[in-house]
Amino acid sequence: MKIVIDPTKCCASGECIKACPEKAITIVDGVATVDHDKCDLDGLCIPACPYSAVSYEE
Repeated sequence: MKIVIDPTKCCASGECIKACPEKAITIVDGVATVDHDKCDLDGLCIPACPYSAVSYEE
């Protein structure tokens, strides 16, 4: 399982970045991107996104 960000929904609000204690999310070319090596899958970023762009993927 991993955290993914749908680039068609992401508006780079930065709310997911603020919610991530591991600092595993950055904005690259206007879209949030997850560093899977840093991500611990706690999912705090999912409800933080006001655009529902963040989710778990099997």
